[in-house]
Amino acid sequence: MDPQIGRFAFRIAFFPTFVAAVMLPFLDRRTPEFSVAVFTVVAGLIFVGVIILLVRRSNRV
Repeated sequence: MDPQIGRFAFRIAFFPTFVAAVMLPFLDRRTPEFSVAVFTVVAGLIFVGVIILLVRRSNRV
């Protein structure tokens, strides 16, 4: 994987994850916004993890 593509994908995954994680403490747990923020954080962390694994795998070769 090209390092530029890895950086770009990481930035795309990190920004919404970070924003949702910052908003979580300020949201009421009984609102739909809280559920969406939690889902965004979980999906973002999975996406960041997949990107990290792909970049590490491509650097071994």
